[in-house]
This record gives sequence, structure tokens and C-alpha cells, in this order.
Amino acid sequence: MNRKILLALGAVFSVAPVAATAETFQTFVCADGSQFVAAFYPYDSRHAHLQIDGRAVALTRRVALSGARYTGGGITLKISKTGASIKRGKRPVTACNMQ
Repeated sequence: MNRKILLALGAVFSVAPVAATAETFQTFVCADGSQFVAAFYPYDSRHAHLQIDGRAVALTRRVALSGARYTGGGITLKISKTGASIKRGKRPVTACNMQ
């Protein structure tokens, strides 16, 4: 029984470093006082995964003139070299900065 536990732990720890470097997490703090975390996965460049307002939302990448634009679930996230902005539902657009 101890051998099974050791094998399971070995498998978890051998995969953990690979999984930790596979994605990029970015925390954004917005002018309205809100904040959210965005995850970007190298194998899935078409999506941004947000943790915002206590829920997880997957946003799909859309065409943008400059930078990147993602939409989904009533949320639009725009990221450029100078910063980011987010629009949630009927709330006004809010400027955000990476932390």
C-alpha cells in the first residue's frame, strides 16, 4: 500500500514542474477597484481563461487592429502594449494594468 502512495506522489511531482511552466497567469488591477486573473495557454492561443467576479470565464480571441481582443460571457478584454481594458455587461469600459 505504501508503494502505491509513493508511486502516485512520484507521478504528481514529476508532472508538476511541466504543468507550472505551461501556462502564463497575469493579474490585472482595474481603475474601478476590481481585479481579475487571466490564464493563457501556449497550446490554446485562441482563448483567454479569466477568473473574474467569482466565476471562471473562457474568452475567445477575436480580430483586433492592434494588440489582442477576447470576448465571451458578456465580457470583452482588450490587451495592448500600453495596457488593458475590460467591459463587463452593461458596466462602462475600465482601464486595467498588469500587476
